[in-house]
Amino acid sequence: MFALSPSDLQLSIVGCGDGPASFNAEATRRGITVTSCDPIYQWSTSQLRDRIADTYAQIIEQTRQNEHEFLWDTFGSVEELGRARMTAMQEFLDDYDRGKAEGRYVEAALPRLPFADQSFGLALCSHFLFLYTDQLGEDFHHAAVEELCRIATEVRVFPLLALGSEPSRLIEPISAGLRTRGRRVTIEPVPYEFQRNGNKMLRIR
Repeated sequence: MFALSPSDLQLSIVGCGDGPASFNAEATRRGITVTSCDPIYQWSTSQLRDRIADTYAQIIEQTRQNEHEFLWDTFGSVEELGRARMTAMQEFLDDYDRGKAEGRYVEAALPRLPFADQSFGLALCSHFLFLYTDQLGEDFHHAAVEELCRIATEVRVFPLLALGSEPSRLIEPISAGLRTRGRRVTIEPVPYEFQRNGNKMLRIR
């Protein structure tokens, strides 16, 4: 999703809105320094396990109803996607208590994060910013992106689609605002595409 290079993985990384994903667990096993933040980390392992179980069928059904919005090369079917996601979420749950104790899972929410300026070399945000273009609005996106720039030397956001798999109308105003404040902003292709046309990231330096 983020076209991460070996040199990128040597940086201290923060993931914002990470949710019940396995990236932190997998990265930590490989000796990569990752901090994940999300408001759901206020909950216990058992609460998160129950939440995942309660919402799994609904999410799979929503995906089935919107099958046409996705490319089925990586995952051959909705069922295969579901199995892959459950495996990733189980890996997260297995790592969660240890990760919280080590400070790798931090309860926090954009647009205000509890980290000092330039705490990280790289901030990543997937399937949150721009996805909820209409629900969160332009002011929230400006504040959230500025906060990511405050805590990290470089920021990458993926994908650049709103709900419905349409390009977000906020890409241009957010990019323009960043450039006026001296940021270098590029839209770059990445080697991952699951949502149709969702194969680009916003890169801010």
